[in-house]
Amino acid sequence: MSLEDNLQNEKLGHSESGSGLGVITDGDVPASEIEEQTNFKRLSSFLSKWGVELRGITPVPIEERVDKRLYHMFFVWFSANFNILSFSTGSAGPVFFSLGVRDSVLVILVVSIITCTIPACCATFGPKLGMRSMVQSRFSWGYYGARIPSFLNVFSLECWVILNLIVGGQTLAAVSDKLNATLGIVIIGIISLVVTFLGCKVIHRYESLVWIPNFIAFLIMLGIGGKHLQQSSYPVVPPAPASAILSFGGLMASSIISWCTITADYGVYHDARASSTRVFIYTYLAFVISNVSASAIGAAFAATAPGVTAYENGFNGGDDIGGLVEAVLAPLGGFGKFLVVVLSLCLPSSIAPTMYTCGTSFMTIHEFFARVPRYMFAIVSTAIGIPLAIVGANTFFETLVDLVSVIGYWTASFGAIVLCEHFVFRRRDYSSYKVENWNKARLLPPGFAAVGAFLCSIVIIVPAMQQTWYTGPIAKAGTGDVGVLTGTFVAAISYAVLRPLEKKWWPTHSS
Repeated sequence: MSLEDNLQNEKLGHSESGSGLGVITDGDVPASEIEEQTNFKRLSSFLSKWGVELRGITPVPIEERVDKRLYHMFFVWFSANFNILSFSTGSAGPVFFSLGVRDSVLVILVVSIITCTIPACCATFGPKLGMRSMVQSRFSWGYYGARIPSFLNVFSLECWVILNLIVGGQTLAAVSDKLNATLGIVIIGIISLVVTFLGCKVIHRYESLVWIPNFIAFLIMLGIGGKHLQQSSYPVVPPAPASAILSFGGLMASSIISWCTITADYGVYHDARASSTRVFIYTYLAFVISNVSASAIGAAFAATAPGVTAYENGFNGGDDIGGLVEAVLAPLGGFGKFLVVVLSLCLPSSIAPTMYTCGTSFMTIHEFFARVPRYMFAIVSTAIGIPLAIVGANTFFETLVDLVSVIGYWTASFGAIVLCEHFVFRRRDYSSYKVENWNKARLLPPGFAAVGAFLCSIVIIVPAMQQTWYTGPIAKAGTGDVGVLTGTFVAAISYAVLRPLEKKWWPTHSS
């Protein structure tokens, strides 16, 4: 089937479900329930006049996928990663894993070059299929099986919201004794809510500009603190054991791979006939450049903190990223404080896309949630994230490492399964996805192969993981945390074996 035939099928498949107010988005709704949505419809109708996106998880039809500005793909993901959270992830190398700056930067570089391919590949699904990531996963996981990654994605993305709020709140609080982290978290949360509430197109516009103040602030940080970023300034650390390098590499991989459940969401309005290679390149370069630069800067300043009294005091034992940033910029006086505020207020660049997909993932869990307007989930995510961020702010690095690592375990397996389906069984043929079947369980794969492969990956992840609350026997043997690495390979191999059997035993599932 050609791309043009597939696009025509999409038009037919969307004829009844694509316009609406974003309230009814999945399946048929009884008349009694339609009446209950009247108030939501009225509110949605009002909000649409102010430019609020109303579409839920219904795939975007071909006639609405017309945005030819593919360079947006670069700016969305560059902005989302070139910020203080990536700075803090890089700083975990010296602080949490006791690595020197050289080893930390090498790990950051190697892991980024390899793992950024995964979210970049997943990004190509957006323009070609017009489907959200979790909806697209139904073509490998099945209609009901896809509820598993959808549920896990809600949990994971909310964790990312919490981590970003903590970093933003701490950074904002560092500029004044009258402003504590709690108030800072609330301020960042409200700004993020506003951007997310408005929808995908507003997020694109926001991300295309918000990287600029971050870039200027990081550049000034290097200029001011550069004199301390010399070999003589770093404390002497013993050679890093392989386990520490692999564990930090696992953390970096988890941080990057977790975006694979999001990237497709931000291409659903872009030109369906655009080159997938261009989409991949824009996304890949954005992830590599932003992660390597921001994380390396974080590792460098965190490594030198023990040798600079002001940095060490501001860092507060490694639990106050905002204090470290403020200490670096302190020589600039009032202008330095202004830059700290700028860095903190730019963190919605990471929170907004995360919170947005958290909502669409929630809508994929069950038909009931699909009938709730998308923007309502932004409010729910904010209401959950703010109080939990306030609680977790006191032990930031422990919270960071624990949450990000756990997220990475399952997202690595998820990415392996989805990409194995696309490259091995569909031969990179986007027209093989019959988009009109997106909500028809009987015409989608049953999902046994994906769920089975996922369970197989868990079997190897558990003994290979290393957390403060549990260390598996493989990790204890001295390998460090290799759960992400082993889980990825086992998931891909298991799916490659199980999927042909699934297609043989359930041939009626055609998509």
